[in-house]
Formats: sequence, structure tokens, C-alpha cells
Amino acid sequence: MKVVKTIPELKEFVQTEKKAGRQIGLVPTMGFLHEGHLSLAEKARKENDIVIMTIFVNPLQFGPGEDFERYPRDLERDEKLAASAGVDCLFVPEVEEMYPQPSIITMTVTGRADKLCGEKRPGHFDGVATVVTKLFHLTEPDKAYFGLKDAQQFAVIAGLVESLNFPVEVIGVETIREEDGLAKSSRNVYLTEDERSKAPHLQKALQLGVQTAERGKKSPAEIKQLTNDYLQSHAGAAVDYVELLSYPELEPLEKAHGKMILAAAIKYSKARLIDNIIFNLN
Repeated sequence: MKVVKTIPELKEFVQTEKKAGRQIGLVPTMGFLHEGHLSLAEKARKENDIVIMTIFVNPLQFGPGEDFERYPRDLERDEKLAASAGVDCLFVPEVEEMYPQPSIITMTVTGRADKLCGEKRPGHFDGVATVVTKLFHLTEPDKAYFGLKDAQQFAVIAGLVESLNFPVEVIGVETIREEDGLAKSSRNVYLTEDERSKAPHLQKALQLGVQTAERGKKSPAEIKQLTNDYLQSHAGAAVDYVELLSYPELEPLEKAHGKMILAAAIKYSKARLIDNIIFNLN
């Protein structure tokens, strides 16, 4: 596995592979890799000739008071895991490499960004769109892989690709979970022992909400209230939001119908967890 830290090194690698006619799969990450990230790399390995993984904690998507500085980092460990998953090139730039000077262009996401996590994190998805755009240009991927745990992020990136005609296929990969159902996340290391024991109720609450919808109770308000009540009773955390929206448009629903996402976020003492279920009802 080749590890590169500068844009010229990366572009040289990409140009060599493109000239050889090889298809490139991109796996963008913020590092502190877990099985979820590795599942993206393994899928990319099966579907492409070359796999490029990026590790970059993007400051543009962190707001004031968020955990940019304390976001977990362990590059030596990440390099070993990336290599084990079949990554061919690992791009690990410093902030100064990606943003050497203030940009004269800013990106603003006008759709799919003001709900769920985006409602209380203004500018977050502008930062996501900016860094993903840069990575698409730098790596020239044929396919790019994103985890569906961050389903709003995937919806925004899919919209970015469609709106700006990027020649890349974006692929959502199902969430990898612990045995008790908790979604794998780099932020799980912040949970106390008691919080970790209660955190799986986040997924259980969502399952309850989906089952309610599938049993024919079509009122979004009723589905959200039942999900919220379960979280309040079992999760031992502050409930940030519970939402039922169309997917990937992320628009409010008059009734539970079509392709939807039931999503929730909860806050523990040092960790904010998100999860969702994407499902269909006719």
C-alpha cells in the first residue's frame, strides 16, 4: 500500500492508474478506522481495480464547540487496517495541504441540509460538500463509497453529484453494527460503560418505529412520538431529534408512504450518536 501526504504525490498516482486504464474506487474517511470503514474498502476492492482511501479530519464540517481537536486519531493503526482491507493508496493530508489559503469560492448546500443533523449544525454540509468536491477532483474516481449510517450525508453527496454532473457513481453501504445492534462509530470510544450498555436502544427505538409504520399506523407524528418515548425511557440520553422523512429528498411526509428514513440522534455526556433505518411502504 502506498501512503501519500501531498496533492502532487496523489495526482501522480492517479494519473498513472488512469493511463493504465484502471478503474478507481474512492473511500473517503476521517480515520480512526473501524469495521464500517473497512466494509467500504472491501466493497470497493471487489468492484474496482484500484482503491484509494483518504483520511482527513475536515475542519470545515466542524462547528464552534464541536470535537475537531479531540476527534480520535491513530494513523499508525489506520495504516495497518487500510492495508489489511486491500487499499492500494492511502491519502493522509494535513489541513494545510488541503486548505493552503482561504478559498475565494464557498459552497452552499441548499437542499437536504436543513433537517436532521444539519438543522443544528449550520454550515456542516457546506464543509462536507467542499471537501468531497476536492477529493473527487484529486482522485478522479469511477465509484465512491459512503456508509449509510450517515444517511443525510449520503443524500447530500448524491445530490451534489447529480447537481454538478460529477462523473462518479456514489454507492451507499449498509451500516456495520456491534453484536448488540449499536452502529459502529469512531465516537463510541467516548461512551462510559453505563452509556455503552444503553446505547443499543437507539437502534431498538428505530426498529419499533418502523414496525409501527409497517403495521399500518401511517401518521408520521404517531411513529415519531412512539420512537421518542422509547428513547426517553430506555436510552439514558438526551434526545436530539427523531424524524420521519422522504428519502433521499428529506422532505416532511403527510403519511408514511414510499421510500423513507426514520432517523434519530441522542446525546450522552461526551458523545452524540446518530442512527437510522431506510425503508419502503406502499
